[in-house]
Amino acid sequence: MDFIGVVCEYNPFHNGHAHHLRETRRLAGDLPIVCVMSGDFVQRGEAAIFAKHVRAEAACRCGADVVVELPLPWALSSAEGFARGAVGLLAALGAKYLSFGMEAEKLEDLDFLARKLIEPQTVASVRARMEREPELSFAAARQRVLAELCGGSARELETPNNILAVEYLKAIYELRLELTPIAVRRVGSAHDGAGEGTIRSASELRALLKRGADVSAFVPKAAAAVYAHDAGQGRGMPSQSVLETAILSRLRALDAQRCAALPDASGGLGERLARAAAEEPTLDAVYAAVKNKRLAMSRVRRACLCAALGVTDGLACATPPYARLLAANARGRELLGEIKKSAAVPIVTKPAAARELERESVELFTLVALAHDLYALGFRAVEERRGGADWRTGPRIVE
Repeated sequence: MDFIGVVCEYNPFHNGHAHHLRETRRLAGDLPIVCVMSGDFVQRGEAAIFAKHVRAEAACRCGADVVVELPLPWALSSAEGFARGAVGLLAALGAKYLSFGMEAEKLEDLDFLARKLIEPQTVASVRARMEREPELSFAAARQRVLAELCGGSARELETPNNILAVEYLKAIYELRLELTPIAVRRVGSAHDGAGEGTIRSASELRALLKRGADVSAFVPKAAAAVYAHDAGQGRGMPSQSVLETAILSRLRALDAQRCAALPDASGGLGERLARAAAEEPTLDAVYAAVKNKRLAMSRVRRACLCAALGVTDGLACATPPYARLLAANARGRELLGEIKKSAAVPIVTKPAAARELERESVELFTLVALAHDLYALGFRAVEERRGGADWRTGPRIVE
């Protein structure tokens, strides 16, 4: 059975996401939609606003049919690693289409940039630029090289959805995947800005939620009901102050050797992180002490989370070896029965069954489960903070 793949974080799921899923079906036909979604920690280097099963259920009540988890090492990777892991997992499950959002007017413009970026000459030019100008970040060096090679079209890589879209396309070409891309133009407010109307950015909604503001106008009713029910169970948004204390305590237990083993810890990042973690009183202070002109703040935040959660270099070098089901509706359950017959990776529907996977997969699942244990410390209800919950929590089935 053909289906459409979507890479997402849904942090939280909102009206813009619902629009994307509707437009995807309009463009590709009424096919099932399978989402690969970050878990309890997301690519910008932060704890998700709601736990992974909550966000997955909200998606399945608002247009998605199946949601599986992108394991922690890929969720905390650069845009390139995040995209390769998620797109690779969708391909392993058998997706025919890959749908994503973009700010560009034409998919062809992004396709041109993706193909240019994987050319050996471009890769070599970016590396040489960074050696000549050591103060440049990778993104800045790449942008300057593209501007020289492609002129004004390089500006398309100045917006976040376009950046990820290009990484998705690169993953398709580099992994030689048989995925047909479908692009939906972004509507509503800018990615990290305040907007008008009923479609707002996820970052704006997170800020509103943290202030206790009403976001019902910007979230589908079915999703809002899921969030409210979870909060009523004593979970909801985890306490940011509790999570900060937990993360800082983990960081202070690290030594320079373990920090040096982090993903993408080059350029002295690991050494600065070890010093900052031992001295600074807050996470923001740690970030400020680690950051320099060459490092994006999102990379610094990801490095801190990787250090706190035990993610080491090399864990995300391939693609995820299994797919853990977080939520599905009736149509999705029917699709899963078909997918299991031909998928290139095992699908974990009962978490206890993960213990029967190959050793590397068991270790990965354990790492993800331990990350949830830390996340759960932020829940309001004491009983919801028990350890090992990820091994006991099955997928949410939407009838």
